[in-house]
Amino acid sequence: MILEIEVDRAAWNEISDPAPELNAAAQATETALGVDLSDTVLTISLLTDDAVAELNRQWRNKAGPTNVLSFPAAKDMPLPPGEPRPLGDIMLSAGVVKREAQQQNKSLEHHLVHLAVHGILHLMGYDHINEAEADEMERLEVDILNALGIANPYT
Repeated sequence: MILEIEVDRAAWNEISDPAPELNAAAQATETALGVDLSDTVLTISLLTDDAVAELNRQWRNKAGPTNVLSFPAAKDMPLPPGEPRPLGDIMLSAGVVKREAQQQNKSLEHHLVHLAVHGILHLMGYDHINEAEADEMERLEVDILNALGIANPYT
């Protein structure tokens, strides 16, 4: 998977370079799912709360920021020959993610990885609308994070 990372440096100044954590999250998720995403591109944007709040309002008709938004790319999008297929876009909200990490006594880096994994799973078709889906998605997240040496975020 080709990872494109966009960072609002003013909002995300506590992490000097999020690329290693985000690459690890993407690789571990790909491995856990047993899929080959080498011909895909994923964009992860680390944004301000205001930017995520606007996206949340525009696309989900919900007020305020949320920790992570995932926007899957259209699977039937025509592409020029040799271009990687977009997997989608993930947006993470600085203030929300930082507050959650602090409230949950987690490092910001570990929480960032967890939410990146969560977002990638959404792009791959996983959801948590009902209890069975939520259990499956949570199990995958815990397994992926465990492979990265990150503790279960749900305990």
